[in-house]
Amino acid sequence: MIDLVEVYEHWWAGRSQVLISSSLGIDRKTVRKYLAPAEAAGMVPGSAPMSAEQWRSLVAQWFPSVADASLRQVSWPAIAAHRDYVLAQLKAGVTQATIHQRLVDEHALVASYSSLRRWVAGNLPEEARRAGVRVLKATAPAGQEAQIDYGRLGRWTDPRGGRAVTVWAFVMVLAYSRHLFVRPVIRMDQEAWTRAHMEAFAFFGGVPARLVPDNLKTGVERPDLYDPKINRSYAELAGHYGVLVDPARAFKPKDKPKVERAMPYVRDSFWRGREFTSLDHMQDAAQQWCTQVAGQRAHRGLDGAAPAAIFAAMESAALSPLPRNRFTLATWSTGKVGPDIHVKVGPALYSVPWALIGASVQARCTATTVQVIHDGQVVATHIRAERGRRTNLDHYPPEKIAFHQRTPTWCRSTAAQIGPATTEVIAALLADNALFRLRAAQGVLGLRERYTPTRLEDACAAATAAGDPSYRTIKGLLAAGLEAATTDKAARTARAARAAAVPAFLRGQGHLFADPDPLPAPTPAPTTTTATTATSDTGVAS
Repeated sequence: MIDLVEVYEHWWAGRSQVLISSSLGIDRKTVRKYLAPAEAAGMVPGSAPMSAEQWRSLVAQWFPSVADASLRQVSWPAIAAHRDYVLAQLKAGVTQATIHQRLVDEHALVASYSSLRRWVAGNLPEEARRAGVRVLKATAPAGQEAQIDYGRLGRWTDPRGGRAVTVWAFVMVLAYSRHLFVRPVIRMDQEAWTRAHMEAFAFFGGVPARLVPDNLKTGVERPDLYDPKINRSYAELAGHYGVLVDPARAFKPKDKPKVERAMPYVRDSFWRGREFTSLDHMQDAAQQWCTQVAGQRAHRGLDGAAPAAIFAAMESAALSPLPRNRFTLATWSTGKVGPDIHVKVGPALYSVPWALIGASVQARCTATTVQVIHDGQVVATHIRAERGRRTNLDHYPPEKIAFHQRTPTWCRSTAAQIGPATTEVIAALLADNALFRLRAAQGVLGLRERYTPTRLEDACAAATAAGDPSYRTIKGLLAAGLEAATTDKAARTARAARAAAVPAFLRGQGHLFADPDPLPAPTPAPTTTTATTATSDTGVAS
């Protein structure tokens, strides 16, 4: 918009219209148009001093549309009809673009978005500018604050495996000195997050009083302005180092502006145009870059001073010292116990007591061990496995795991408690292919629960004397009650021989207890008559 006051001041100073046109970059016809009312009023340049306010008053009389912008906007009256609605939306924090869209859709407004913006700027200057006011945070004292964020660096192909992965940068910036630490990672899991903090504290040689991270799940489980819930692994780290975790608000990058502003610099100065042979090489190069390049640059926010110099002079001593003991890196997870009494922790499965089936438990996993915790109590501890399952048989109910617990060693020791005959039978069963004949040995020893150990010992002795110390023979002796103890070895042998026919029962109960070696029947006298001969069950003709 042309400043008409300046045109009149140049004219009043005695400059010609040609000079005014070339000096102000205005067409001569336009200059002539605006000077016409003054010349028509008989005003002569230089006749009397004129102030800027006097000229503005005259311009308002001669050209009211220039003084009042609303007179030039044909769409403003339509927008002004919705003044109260626009005010209410602005107070609610709605953007002008959304207000325009709602006016068009819901109130049939016929005006452009630019017209609405000009109307708000011309008629509601206070409301339009109130939302744009930015309150700058006071710079934190030395050693008080570190801002943390993840930023995407780009794609990288590992030369060793040829696999292309996305590389992210963990960045921690000390708010006072602007000294920063960068650690490239290819996985943004809990272990990478925790280890990056440990490396950052070691790099700075101390710990700031407060950390301002983003609301990543590896750090904050539930974002909240007043009461955020910190991830348990992150809380362990904070407790070990004695640092306060104060997460930034969700979707509020201005809560950590120093690390947000550093991300493009890291991406450009450290990452772009460089090649790395491995992830370890990349991480070592990042640490050198932080010291030799980023730390030595002239920082505009420090009036040209180098961050490393400010850090060494003023902030290094203000950091809290590192703990004497190294932090044990641990990750926490939550899982549900399945019917097989195992819970999944990472890629592996770990057993817990059977009473916790269906319960949700927490697992604390370190480099060597896995602890399963329920209601604040450690219910199971295992050696960490990369995959597969770790099972403690004591976690099963006794009756469910009895077979798995009755090993060959258990069988031998149990047989020794019963007697020498049982020991001999079990030793014979387990002499060859113990694992394949283990079930038979377990079956023999299981008979002591149905019968008595004394009867089992007698049955084993009888079966051994008969030369058939098998599970079927021993069970048959016990079922028939033929295992009664006797001091006569011959009688015991005869008893075992008779018991060999017990499982068949093919000839009836009478023949079961008959003489096993009957005398041959006498030969009948020959007859001349033809007769039918009947033979008894014992082989004697009648």
